[in-house]
Amino acid sequence: MFEDGQLYSPVTMHDDGSVEVHLADSHPGKDDPEYLRRRGEIAAAALTWDRAGGAPLPTIDYTDAEHEIWRVVSAELAAKHERHAHSEYLSAKSALGLPTDHVPQLHEVGERLEPLTGWSYIAAPGLVPLRDFYGDLGRSTFSSTQYLRHASRPLYTPEPDIIHEVIGHGNQLASPRFAAITQAAGAALTRMESETAAKLVADVFWFSMEFGVMHEDGDLKAYGAGILSSYGEMDEYAHMEIRELDLADMGTLNYDITAYQPVLFAAHDLGHLEDVVGAFFDSADDEACERLRAEARRRGLLDEVAHA
Repeated sequence: MFEDGQLYSPVTMHDDGSVEVHLADSHPGKDDPEYLRRRGEIAAAALTWDRAGGAPLPTIDYTDAEHEIWRVVSAELAAKHERHAHSEYLSAKSALGLPTDHVPQLHEVGERLEPLTGWSYIAAPGLVPLRDFYGDLGRSTFSSTQYLRHASRPLYTPEPDIIHEVIGHGNQLASPRFAAITQAAGAALTRMESETAAKLVADVFWFSMEFGVMHEDGDLKAYGAGILSSYGEMDEYAHMEIRELDLADMGTLNYDITAYQPVLFAAHDLGHLEDVVGAFFDSADDEACERLRAEARRRGLLDEVAHA
């Protein structure tokens, strides 16, 4: 899905106050000076936002071209959602009612989410440190970028953009049941003292709330935000190796974020996801994570070099 191994492009604020976003060489906007300028402008709005002081979320004056990207992708993803998304996601999407004709502001997304599940959105320029990101999840707050992918390839993004983080995660978070699992994941990671345990929690999250699939009425449906915000991934997920939910495997499997996920883990139904993944997030501590790693070693699942 995301072809930049860093997920988010690095952002630099220079001494003169200007902000530069460092796009990967393969990024469609790498040689587009106007796109680079615009990315820096949007990143600067988040970098200078006074969150601690309670300032309103930064408002982005989106261009007609940016609204058009949102319209195109919304329409294309909606058609695939009807075929591939789990009913819990579809119900949540309907309840949230995101606009399809323009890019919503993050405060508008939060205003729609709050009465449904109590969640809100905050602005991020790009990468948020792992513990900060999950700490916010534990407080029912999602850190989101505000930029859009390059107009030359509206159905592709080499990094998470507002389409991934709002259409993917925002719709998911409008489900009280998905929102509860996500909040529990955030709280779980912040309890971890070791970075190894924190990574295991994040990897279980990756294979569930980001790239999770679920059986429903004889079909394999997607509920993960990474799948449901990716035009291409929705065509591919059902052809991948599908394994049963398995915390030791999910928490230690070596994976490549630069390609479609070749291994996915399927829940029998939403109750099964809650009983396995949700219960793990609710109770996990460092010792529980080490027990899962020990189990993975016994079963020959753990690649110690890849998880060093």
